[in-house]
Amino acid sequence: MMALGSAIGAGFFLGTGVAVSEAGPAVLISYALAALIAVSVMFALAELAAALPSTGSFSTYAEAGIGRWAGFTSGWLYWAMLIMVLGMEITGAAGIFIGWFPSVPQWVVALVIVVVLGGINLMAAGDFGEVEAWLAGIKVVAIIAFLAIAVGLVIGVVPGRTDPVLDTLLGHGGFLPKGMAGVAVGLLAIITSFGGIEIVTIAAAEAEDAKAAMGSAIRSVILRILVFYVGSVILLICLLPWDSEQMATNPFAAVLEMAGVPAVARIMEAVVFVALISAFSANIYSSSRMAYSLSARGMGVRWLLGRDAGSLGASRVGAGERVGGLAGVVSSEGAGDLARGQTPRRAVSVSIAFALVSVALNWWLPEALLGIFINAIGMVLLIIWVFILIAQMRLHDQLESEGRLGLRMPGWPWLPWVVLGGLVVVAGLMAWNPVARQQLVAMSVLTLVIVGLFHVKEWSMNRRGA
Repeated sequence: MMALGSAIGAGFFLGTGVAVSEAGPAVLISYALAALIAVSVMFALAELAAALPSTGSFSTYAEAGIGRWAGFTSGWLYWAMLIMVLGMEITGAAGIFIGWFPSVPQWVVALVIVVVLGGINLMAAGDFGEVEAWLAGIKVVAIIAFLAIAVGLVIGVVPGRTDPVLDTLLGHGGFLPKGMAGVAVGLLAIITSFGGIEIVTIAAAEAEDAKAAMGSAIRSVILRILVFYVGSVILLICLLPWDSEQMATNPFAAVLEMAGVPAVARIMEAVVFVALISAFSANIYSSSRMAYSLSARGMGVRWLLGRDAGSLGASRVGAGERVGGLAGVVSSEGAGDLARGQTPRRAVSVSIAFALVSVALNWWLPEALLGIFINAIGMVLLIIWVFILIAQMRLHDQLESEGRLGLRMPGWPWLPWVVLGGLVVVAGLMAWNPVARQQLVAMSVLTLVIVGLFHVKEWSMNRRGA
């Protein structure tokens, strides 16, 4: 449920129609390609996480399989992305709320959201997980209700549909109205919408039986995401013309309005509001655990581990080989709050502090802030996915020989290479698209900056050690 809470944000409800408007009915090809890439990456990550659960997830495996620089880069890149996502989500939620109550300042709404959800994150992981499950459950119920109503409209059980399904689906330029170029643009709009399900590999490390939790959780999450995303798109293109204004602006509300559901606009605003605060809460969790794991592995600030973290020892602050390979890298997290079964309050507090910075920005730049965050987030996930695939390819044989593999990536050994090739194609499409090209350049620069920071940190530590 935490993974669904993170993956099903406002982008699902508001961005799906945009992707359809870019590609037409052929957006199904875009979704199929994006789902193949995202699901394959998640299976690669699940294989590693089921073998050796780690709060650092892909950052830990990148460190063990590629090198310490890769663990540092992927971890802090992901953390930076989540901090920007926090700002985007809190800004979007506050914007919806002041639409209901215009007299309330936007920054006040943002502050209340941060205080309440930040306080929930400071509770024990089990208590936080229960609250997040209820928030995610509201979104899941809303999607299931939409799917049921939409299916009823398609088959004629629910009245309201005026045009035949085939006319809606193929009567506006055919299945490929914008050719394969439209499919490519749609793929760019969709690919990162699958981001967020990686939280399941972060959260599973705190489960009572992490290995058992991983296998069942990753399978159910992948299945539900595919049903919700692909099922919704199929129904949307059967009920609304792809080139209609309704599809581009708010297709879910348009379908519910077609079925005669009262107060559609307010219902959808409420669902999107819950989607945003649920994703905000889940991303505080993810960002705090990632910062904690990096610090436990000697790549962050020791203060984040808690008051009684103890000494990690010299073996845990140098190169990856000094901690005994894969098992040693994972065992480096065995210090601090999480090792004692406690919430890493200091790491959570840092994420809350950055969210409070977003509150200040809501006061300073209330209109422009959302666009700033969206452009800053860019395509970080694609870079992280490359790290995941390479780490899995390099660690698979070792885990196999040690008898650790309880969950295997399907299509081994050829599928990881196919997916890597697909990510290269996506990067090429980004370079071809003027808007995406800016995000690609920005994220490439940010990645290089983080790699540079790693080398500066290692040089400083080695100098102190000498």
